[in-house]
Amino acid sequence: MAELNYQTLIREVPNFPKPGILFYDITTLLKNAAAMRSLTDDLVARYHGQRIGKVVGIESRGFIFAGILASRLGAGFVPVRKPGKLPADCFEVKYSLEYGSNTLAIHRDAISIGERVLIVDDLLATGGTAEATVGLVRQLGGEIVGLDFLVELKGLNGRAKLAGYQVHSTILYP
Repeated sequence: MAELNYQTLIREVPNFPKPGILFYDITTLLKNAAAMRSLTDDLVARYHGQRIGKVVGIESRGFIFAGILASRLGAGFVPVRKPGKLPADCFEVKYSLEYGSNTLAIHRDAISIGERVLIVDDLLATGGTAEATVGLVRQLGGEIVGLDFLVELKGLNGRAKLAGYQVHSTILYP
């Protein structure tokens, strides 16, 4: 099979969710069966043999790839969600966004001390969400193997907030 150019499968939507924003819509990639299979195979090959115990997916599009990766790597899947969405005892972290703040939560029993963890999300932009998730995983004692993103907006320099960690992004935009 010819190698797929994943970036050509992402729809660019101008002025969404507000004027001046260019939104990268991954649903056009997700609906393409060959692209999903190829992308999943690429990600599994990248992390195969790294003894990952848990794959953490960040709400909500991070759940898509984290769940697939967890299954294919023989690891558990852990969701990081908005507050009030997880039913058991949680740790929460509040973090700053470009305009305001947000909060993320993880179950207190989701990760064991020393467990090898891969963090997955669809997008790395300013890095605030990923940095907050790193904090939650570290609070539980997890060993972060790396962070993986489908898309990275390099111009927003989110990778700088993840210094010291292995970061991989499949598609890079300036």
